[in-house]
Amino acid sequence: MRLKSVKLTHFRGYRTITVIPANEAMTGIVGRNDYGKSSILEALAVFFETEGFKPDKSDMNCFSLAEGADQFEIACEFDGLPERMVLDEVAETTLADEYLLNAEGALEIVKTYKASTGKLERIALRCQHPADPELAILLSLKMADLKKLGEQRGIAEQVADKRVASLWRQAIRRAAGQIACQDTILDISKALSTDNKSIWEKIEAQLPVFALFKADRESSDGDAEAKNPLQQAVKEAQAELQGQITELERQIEASVLEVAARTLDKLREMAPELANELTPRFKDKPKWVFNFTLDGENGIPINKRGSGVRRLILLNFFRAEAEKAVVGTQRDVIYAIEEPETSQHPNYQVMLMRALLELSLHPSRQIIVTTHVPALAGLMPIEGIRYVTKDENGYPIVKMPSNDVLKEAAESLGVLPETGLERARAVVLVEGKSDVIFLRHAANTLKAAGQLASSLEDLGIVPILIGGCGSVKHWVTLNLADDLGLP
Repeated sequence: MRLKSVKLTHFRGYRTITVIPANEAMTGIVGRNDYGKSSILEALAVFFETEGFKPDKSDMNCFSLAEGADQFEIACEFDGLPERMVLDEVAETTLADEYLLNAEGALEIVKTYKASTGKLERIALRCQHPADPELAILLSLKMADLKKLGEQRGIAEQVADKRVASLWRQAIRRAAGQIACQDTILDISKALSTDNKSIWEKIEAQLPVFALFKADRESSDGDAEAKNPLQQAVKEAQAELQGQITELERQIEASVLEVAARTLDKLREMAPELANELTPRFKDKPKWVFNFTLDGENGIPINKRGSGVRRLILLNFFRAEAEKAVVGTQRDVIYAIEEPETSQHPNYQVMLMRALLELSLHPSRQIIVTTHVPALAGLMPIEGIRYVTKDENGYPIVKMPSNDVLKEAAESLGVLPETGLERARAVVLVEGKSDVIFLRHAANTLKAAGQLASSLEDLGIVPILIGGCGSVKHWVTLNLADDLGLP
C-alpha cells in the first residue's frame, strides 16, 4: 500500500479540514518556520502509532475546542492496495468486494481522538457501503447469523463452502442484485470477523511501515543513540537470543544451587542448627553487557565527532532500521524526514537529498521531507512540492504546485536560478558540471580544428547546469530565461 493523502481536522494549527496529497515517490513539504510543516509529519507518526509519539489534549485545536468540537481526526488514504486479502478463515476476498473503499476507490482510514485526553476513540473506514440495513451489517454477523440470513434469502445452495463467512457474504450480495451504496463511516475498532480477529488487525498488517526522523532528535554525548547508534543492534541481537540466554541462566542457576545444596548437606552433618538457618538464593540476575562502538580514524569514537557527523550516522541508522522492519514482508516503507539539512555541511545536504531522491525511485518506498533551505527545496521534483502557508485568517493551508504557487514558494524560500544567465544571449540546459565542461571543450576543440566558425563564448551561448529535469530550481531557471527573452 502507498500513502495517497493525509487529512487533518482540528489537529493543532489545522483548524478546518485540510487535505495533504502525497506524491507516489517524494513529497517535499516546504514553507517558513512555524507554519505547520512538522505537524503534518507528527500527525502521521500519531496515526501509525510510532514509538515516542502519543497524542494528548494539546493536539486539539484550541479554537475548535472553544467552539464546541470535542474530537480531532487524522485520516489517511491509501492506494496500491493488495489484489487479494484474507479477512476471515482462509478464503481470499478484496476490499472492493467487501465495500470497504471510498468513492475514489482508495482505502480511507479515519482515526478519531478525544479532545480532553488525546485518547484514541475510534478507528473507522470512510467507504461506499451498502445502504440496505441487512447488507450493511454483513461484516459484523457471526457464522450462524450469516447462514440464517442466507437461508432466508434462498442462496444456501450457491455457497461452495458453507464454513467460510466471506463466501456467504458474496452469495448474499450477488442475490441482492444492484446494490445502492452510501458514504459511510464504518467503525472497525471492534471485531467484525468470524474468526475473532478484527478486520482492522488484518488491514493494519498490510499498511506501510512508517519511520520518522525529526530535526530536533537529540544528538549529544549523553544521547545513547548518538553516542553509539549501533548499540541498539546489540540490544536487538540479545532480544532475538533471549530464549537461549534464559536457558543458559537456568542451567547456571541449577548448577550453582546444586553445589550450594551439597554444601549445606555437609554443613548439616556438623552444625545442623546453622545449616537450617541458611537459604541459597541469587541476589541479582546476571547482567549481560556488550559495548559496541564505531571508531573512526585514529580510534576516535563517534561521540567525539562533530554533531553533523553524529546526525549523519544516526540518520542512516534510522534508514537501516526502517529497512530491517520490512525484511521478509511485502510491506512498503514511508520515510518521513524533518529538515535533513540540520547540522549538515551544504555538500552533505545536497548528497543526502540526492540519496533520498534515488531512494524514492524504489517502487515500494515513499519519501516525505520538510525543509525551508533553498538548496534542498530547489532539488525537489515539482510535482511533489506541497507549499505550506497561511490564509487571511492566519490558518495553515497547503497549496499544490502550479506556476503561481511555485513562484510564491521559490520567492518565499529564496530558491535562485543557476548563475550565468545575466551575460547570455542564449542558453543550453545540461545536467551537471561535467556536461558544461564537455560542451565548452568540444566547441573550442572543433573551432580550433576548423570544423566550427565560432565557440560558445564567441556567440554568447552559456551552458547552464540544472541537475536533472523537473526540479524547482530547473523551473526557476527556465522562467528567468523566459523573462529575459533568451532562446
